[in-house]
Amino acid sequence: MSSPQYDWHKIADVKEEISFASNGIAVVEAAGKKFCVSELEGALYAFAFKCPHASGFLAEGWMDALGNLVCPVHRYKYNIKNGRNVTGEGYYLPTYPIEIRTEGVFVGFKRGGFFNFR
Repeated sequence: MSSPQYDWHKIADVKEEISFASNGIAVVEAAGKKFCVSELEGALYAFAFKCPHASGFLAEGWMDALGNLVCPVHRYKYNIKNGRNVTGEGYYLPTYPIEIRTEGVFVGFKRGGFFNFR
């Protein structure tokens, strides 16, 4: 289900190749950009490496009991499916689509820039 509005970059041959830390978050690079990947309910989600609020390293955060990403700096929480801030501060976490294809696992960055506010 590739979309022409994205540039797709392979990040792994298979899902199991992605190395998740004990907090369930992996740091990945593609097209010279660093971002995070996590798995929730069997699906992979990609999101920004730094928190949009105070630039905390999200790879040092954790997933709460509801599946929200918690920033380690101020504990702001984000829905990794859509990037919405769920604790009410009004920030938006950039997210990036992931596709698992027969050729591997791919992340999509919007054409025209890495900052994909979809």
